[in-house]
Amino acid sequence: MTTATHAGSCLCGAVRYRVAGDFDRVTHCHCSMCRKSHGAAFATYATVSTAQLSIEDETGTLTWYRSSTTAERGFCAGCGASLFWRDENREPGLIAFSLGTVDTPIGEVEIRDIFVESWADWHQVTN
Repeated sequence: MTTATHAGSCLCGAVRYRVAGDFDRVTHCHCSMCRKSHGAAFATYATVSTAQLSIEDETGTLTWYRSSTTAERGFCAGCGASLFWRDENREPGLIAFSLGTVDTPIGEVEIRDIFVESWADWHQVTN
């Protein structure tokens, strides 16, 4: 994939993050929770180890919402931007970040569609 340091932020800039190194994977998640969280046909996430991610939240606006019995979604309480997803039971030591919030060039990445059985009927999955 891409070996670099990437920087990202929420819409208002209150929450910033840096990712060091390669992404474990990049996915378009079609599950109903991701669709609702992002307000779109799917959510695009890149997954990395928690050690690769550093978060700056000087204003304290990063808020975590438990969206299921094991998963949490991190968002900015100031602007509402969906930033992170983690599930320590299913994927210990990993965290996903919304690829649309990356501020630095990413380059071409391989993207896999997941939970396509839940896809929005108004969107066609082409992969």
